[in-house]
Amino acid sequence: MGASKKLKMATLLGPLLLQLFLLFLLLISIHQSHPATASTIHLPFSIYPYSLSVTDFGATGDGLHYDTAAIQSAIKACPTSHHTQCHVTFPPGTYLTRTLFLKSGVVLDIKENATLLGCTKMEDYPKKLREWYVVVAENASDVGITGGGVVDGHGLGFVKRFNERKNVMVSWNTTGACLGDECRPRLVGFIDCKNVRVWNITLTEPAYWCLHIVRCENTSIHDVSIYGNFNTPNNDGIDIEDSNNTVITRCHIDTGDDAICPKTYTGPLYNLTVTNCWIRTKSSAIKLGSASSFDFKGLIFDNITIVQSHRGLGLQIRDGGNVSDITFSNINISTRYYDPSWWGRAEPIYVTTCPRDSSAKEGSISNVVFINITANSENGVFLSGSKHGLLSNLRFINVNLTYRRWTNYSGGMIDYRPGCQGLVNHSIAGIIMEHIEGLEVENVNMRWSDHQFGHWNNPLDFRPSTVNNISLFNFRSSLYIK
Repeated sequence: MGASKKLKMATLLGPLLLQLFLLFLLLISIHQSHPATASTIHLPFSIYPYSLSVTDFGATGDGLHYDTAAIQSAIKACPTSHHTQCHVTFPPGTYLTRTLFLKSGVVLDIKENATLLGCTKMEDYPKKLREWYVVVAENASDVGITGGGVVDGHGLGFVKRFNERKNVMVSWNTTGACLGDECRPRLVGFIDCKNVRVWNITLTEPAYWCLHIVRCENTSIHDVSIYGNFNTPNNDGIDIEDSNNTVITRCHIDTGDDAICPKTYTGPLYNLTVTNCWIRTKSSAIKLGSASSFDFKGLIFDNITIVQSHRGLGLQIRDGGNVSDITFSNINISTRYYDPSWWGRAEPIYVTTCPRDSSAKEGSISNVVFINITANSENGVFLSGSKHGLLSNLRFINVNLTYRRWTNYSGGMIDYRPGCQGLVNHSIAGIIMEHIEGLEVENVNMRWSDHQFGHWNNPLDFRPSTVNNISLFNFRSSLYIK
């Protein structure tokens, strides 16, 4: 072979060999990063994903005409070969759509200045209630959404009457389609899926829950911004239901209802990690439950900022499931009163087990650690087990609690909702405790305000007959000085 031909061959093989070498290193990295759990190695998507533009299939992006058929045609045209990633791209524009169905290997790539806009008519959604989403994937693998653009649920179009306390929503239950005031479509859902990835996208104005992860395995949600109307009920940020091995990081959530909400309806939930997030909500920033028929285990929440929320960290176990091995660490919390119509009374930390009703079981909560927590709140910590659903082995380490009032809403109440005892009058205390077996408090600093609405007069409130084995080490309580 001549020198010129050898040079040409080397030039052609160089990039290919480099790609193969990089792929080899990536596989080694994946294997080493999960030595205890990875029984198989999943090959990543191809380095250069296949790409189809929805405009090539007839989408106009004018925000006036339905683009559903064109978008769905682009999704259908994606190749189905194993380990091939297909990006269905949306150039700048507004794409009005009915429900879109993703298939395996497809990622919606919604570019900057592009918006995927959901509809408000019930006839625009499938007959099956469980498919009421703007975007949904079911029994799919290697699916996701990205691109830097927006998915808009048109949520304000479902407001029947605006209310500064809580909006009155249009509900399709009047048609007999479903029951209750939650009869509205969700924004994005992944049901029974594997290897889900949602990143670099804005999800806005959901009419109901925003991002719904149902019975999924291996989900990554990162660099996602979620904005829901602050007075709209049930517009949760991220609901993780019966799903395992989920990571949420670098997300910004500003919405009216629960921001990050793990739930168990049909099976357990384990290995959830949430890090580096910013949250504001008119309900709970983080809430386990209230749907809690099965166990929660191995959850980590770290480096989170919670701002002006109605409740900070909440465990609301109502249906017999057991919670264990949960860590909350490096979290800054500010909570305030909004209105009694919303669950919560400005508690920075709220840990409860009680049966939803007379037919429900009592679950338990054990081995929960709160470490390096700072809270500035209008109410105290509430720790309430039940007679057959004790709280056990709770630890508070390096916790700073500042209690002061800056709204004029009435205080002096305990909120057990949903179910249980409802709202109950009770004197304000720094930490209220009921039905606990094992509580360790170490390096906890509690400061009190002397505000006229405060009535702070009791750092620790508990009945010895229901609370046992408390350890206090370096616990301090003092007056809050501005």
